[in-house]
Parts: sequence; structure tokens; C-alpha cells
Amino acid sequence: MPEKRPRYSYLFSCLFILIFVVFTQSCGFPERHIARDKKIVARIGKIVVLGFRPAMSQGREPGMIRSPFSGAVFMAQPVPVDVPGKITSWLFDRIRENKRYEMIGPNQAKGAFASIVSSDQEISDREVFVRIGQSFSADAVIVGYIYRWREREGTNYSVSRPASVAFDLYLIEPEEGIILWGDKFDKTQKSLSENILDVGTFLKGKGRWMTADELAELGMSELLNKSPLEIK
Repeated sequence: MPEKRPRYSYLFSCLFILIFVVFTQSCGFPERHIARDKKIVARIGKIVVLGFRPAMSQGREPGMIRSPFSGAVFMAQPVPVDVPGKITSWLFDRIRENKRYEMIGPNQAKGAFASIVSSDQEISDREVFVRIGQSFSADAVIVGYIYRWREREGTNYSVSRPASVAFDLYLIEPEEGIILWGDKFDKTQKSLSENILDVGTFLKGKGRWMTADELAELGMSELLNKSPLEIK
């Protein structure tokens, strides 16, 4: 007579599978393009560059945090106060290189942001971004969150701790409030021997240990190159 499998073992296996499925679904990034939105993207002419916002406020302890838009989970920590403005400027300059788009810069967008939030303290981020786009009669708003910005400890060729950055970026259509596109960059630089599969980062860094700025610039280029915008 075959031996009966303990009931608790079967229940444990089912629970493990359920947790695994939920975790993998929740940590994934959503589909980047919605078929019906490709025509909308082609019509984009005026863009509000709201830029990047810190995902975690100053004074909080580092920990896991979920993107309010994609549901992707990041290891996050408060970022230096100058970082959001710095990489927002990079973003604005890169998009501005293509003369096709009419640009509403970060300073103008911040003014609209402050006005909207001050009039409604309970409003969600997404609704704020939509209203900002509508206030400028824009075709799209581009905005993102910074989750982590850790500087390397060491030199170009020797580190005790490598640089690590994480951020995401979204293109939002204000008329209907839909996300036209979104993607993320989440990377801690590793040596080639630690991760041979990431040889691309090794080559782009010219075999050096990159600073957080250099790693973030690499990530910015990767995201914009994959975006539906026409970026040089």
C-alpha cells in the first residue's frame, strides 16, 4: 500500500507556489506599450518635463518600496537633495536636442505642481501629473521617481562599495490619464567576474568602476533609447 503524503507537506507546497506567483506578478514591470496608444504617441508635439521626484522622503530608513505606477519593487533609500534636479536637467536637455517637441521646462512644471497640491492635499500623484499636463494643454507629461542613489566608495579601478542607482520613467497622456510608456533602471555595478552577463555595462564603463552620475547617465540613455519619443 503506497505511503500517504503528509497533508501539511501538500499545503506547504501549495502555499509556496501561490506566494511565488503573487511575488513574480507584483514585481514585474507592466507592458510598456498599449496598442491603441501608439497613434497617440505619434501625435505628441508638446511635452511637460516634470522630471524626477524622490520616492522616499528624507529621514526615512532604507527599505523596500513599490512604484506607485508600475507596482515594481525597489530597494530604496533617501537620495541626496540635489539629485532630482540634476537628473531632471539631464532629461530635459536630452529631449530638447530634438527640435520636434515643444517643451515645458521643469521650473514651469514645478510651479503648476505646487499650485495643484496646495489646493488639494489628498490628490494622488497621477492626478497631479494629469492636471499639470492639462493646464499646459500638453500632449504628454514625462515624470519619474528616484529610488536609490548610492555613490561608489573607492576609485576608478578599486572600490570597497560600487555605485548603485534606481529610477523609473513614465510618459503620461493627460487627456485620458493613461500611461503611454514606462520603464525602469535598477543597477548596482558589478565586476565582470561577478556578472559576465552584464558585459555591456563593463564595456560602456570602459572597464572602470563608475560613479553614481556615470551609472545614472548610462541608465538615462538606455531608457530614452527604448522610449517611443524621438531622441537623438
